[in-house]
Amino acid sequence: MSVKIFTMAHKKFEPPKDKMYIPLHVGRANAEDLGFLGDNTGDNISELNCYYSELTGVYWIWKNYKEADYVGVCHYRRYLVNENDRAFTEKEFNNILMDYDIITTKRLKLNCAYYDGYAANHHIKDLIATGEVIREEYPEYYETFHRIVHSNQTYFGNICVMPKPLFDEYAEWLFHIFFKVQKRIDVDSYDDYHKRVFGFISEILLLVWVTVKKLKPYECKVGMLCEKIETMEMKEQLAQYFQQRDITGAKDYFNASLQKRPDVLMEASDINGELKLAMQIIATSDMEFQETGESILERCNEFPLLILYFRNMNDIIERYKYHTETWEDTQYLIQHKMSATAIEIAAMIYCSDEEEITRVLLEIAEAILREGKDRLAHKVGERCLRHTDDTSRVQKFL
Repeated sequence: MSVKIFTMAHKKFEPPKDKMYIPLHVGRANAEDLGFLGDNTGDNISELNCYYSELTGVYWIWKNYKEADYVGVCHYRRYLVNENDRAFTEKEFNNILMDYDIITTKRLKLNCAYYDGYAANHHIKDLIATGEVIREEYPEYYETFHRIVHSNQTYFGNICVMPKPLFDEYAEWLFHIFFKVQKRIDVDSYDDYHKRVFGFISEILLLVWVTVKKLKPYECKVGMLCEKIETMEMKEQLAQYFQQRDITGAKDYFNASLQKRPDVLMEASDINGELKLAMQIIATSDMEFQETGESILERCNEFPLLILYFRNMNDIIERYKYHTETWEDTQYLIQHKMSATAIEIAAMIYCSDEEEITRVLLEIAEAILREGKDRLAHKVGERCLRHTDDTSRVQKFL
């Protein structure tokens, strides 16, 4: 049985060499040609990509593609992978689909109910409108929809593979709901990130659909083959600000980017954690400059080295937290001239409460003092007063 997986892309990327994967340029109607197959031919909703994200590609496959027995959707950097973290081959897909109805992602376990998370990050009225349409158009799905959105699980990324007739059935159900929801909400009033309403909500609707239809899903890992293009662009821009020692420019750029794309710090976007580290570098540099008129950028302004220094410092703080620190850890902080400000901010990130922050800072101060670095030790010790009222604990550093 033939399998074709459409790799959804909105920017240029290096497609997999396996011909089973077909790059599909989503939103092609409003974008420059990337040289890939576009979702703007035949029966399409390509011009609605700003609202539907990769779903404009799902619509195109439903309406226009008939050549394979099984079809699927992945992203230009996210692929379903086997237990060895390798992208599935056509043979593997065929073997799995002999026993399962659909292949999709492992369920995400959220820290709160999906409903509460959506309300905190999006316009909750859109999710409510979706429920109302389901109750009216597909009442047999409503009870499951209500239960699942108030649970803490969801599928991820609209990534799936299934027989083409089943894919078509799913797409017809999904778009019937969304086209009616679109008439009830004022999506054009949203910023570019929040306009992607249907791309967001569709992830949990896949779980609703699979559950109600009692399909047998094969849930597997998602492999990240590269960073999000927006993430790479952001790091390149921050590297320029660091190179110029422009703390204010870096801070303003980061905040503006975060406003436009609140998802950039999520693990699925910042897979190496370097944007979180860049945010820590900016906060540290800004505070250092306010306090002393200088910052770590005066000593080092190379993005890769700054990332390395802060990653290593954070690892050291974690070892102090769990009482597994070494003499080499103290030497690292001293040799790389990590400031009391940098050490305190790292402790605030990795420690769970004020008492733990105080303990870790005191132990680091004591270790630095034993190495004869009195000035740094006293500065780190003094920082404890921001986290405890017990001055007797830090008396020797005052």
